[in-house]
Order: sequence, then C-alpha cells, then structure tokens
Amino acid sequence: MPQIAQLAATYSSQIFWMLLTFGFVFFVIGLGMVPKVQSTVDARDRKIADDLDAAKAGSAAADALEADWRAKENEARAQAQAKLAEAKAKGAKDREAKLAKADAAIGEKLAAAEAVIETGRSKALGEIEAVAAEAAADIVRRLAGAEVSSDAALQAVKAVL
Repeated sequence: MPQIAQLAATYSSQIFWMLLTFGFVFFVIGLGMVPKVQSTVDARDRKIADDLDAAKAGSAAADALEADWRAKENEARAQAQAKLAEAKAKGAKDREAKLAKADAAIGEKLAAAEAVIETGRSKALGEIEAVAAEAAADIVRRLAGAEVSSDAALQAVKAVL
C-alpha cells in the first residue's frame, strides 16, 4: 500500500504539526481561557456562599425579632387582660354600690307605699264597718221594727268581721 510507504516520509511532519496545534490549543485555551472560567466559577461559588451566609444571618435576625415581638405581644396581652379584669372588678363594685343604693331607695318607697296602703285599708275597713253597722241597724229596724243604737250595731259588725 502506498499510504503506508509514505508514512515514514510524512511522519515527522505530522508530529510537528500535531505538536504545534496542540501546543497552540494548550496555550490559548489552557493558559488563557481556563483560568478566566475558573475564576468566574470561584467568584460565583464565593458569591453563593456569601449569599447563603447573609440569608442565614438574616433568618437568625428575623427569628430574634420575632421572638422579641412575641414576648412584647404576650406582655401587652397580659397587661390588657389585667386592666380588663381590674375594670370588670371596678364595674362590679360600682354596680353593687348602685344596686344597694337603688335597693335602699326602693325599700323606702315600698315601706312608704305599704304604710299608705295600710292607712287606706284601715280607713276603708273603718268605713266598711260604719256602712255595715248602718246597714245592719236599718235591716233590724225594717225587719224587726226595733231600734238598735249605732254603737250596738257597730259592736255586732266588728264581732262578725
């Protein structure tokens, strides 16, 4: 084969051009581009690590703020409940005082009204007794034809009532 026969003549030339091409590629890409790409990757990794650290620090700060806020909220809630309980107690005390005052006033009015009613009842009973005594005396006079004194008729009506 003629290609194999030419191999010895072109072998050194092919090795030269192969070394020259690979050398060029090595120097251009290996020493020129790879360090730039590697520095970009390193910068990106550093940026990601810094961002993660900043996020962790921010999360820790947010957690601390939340814990502080919750503590303040719980304290404010406890103070509000204490004030509410105090206001309820004061309201109940004021209400009891007002109820006692109103009860006393109603009791006085009730006693006065009962006294008026008792006076009216006694007066009405006296009038009823007088009317009944008059009616009894009149009935005895009409039926029996006898005269009865108003004192005797009043005594008889009181005895019956």
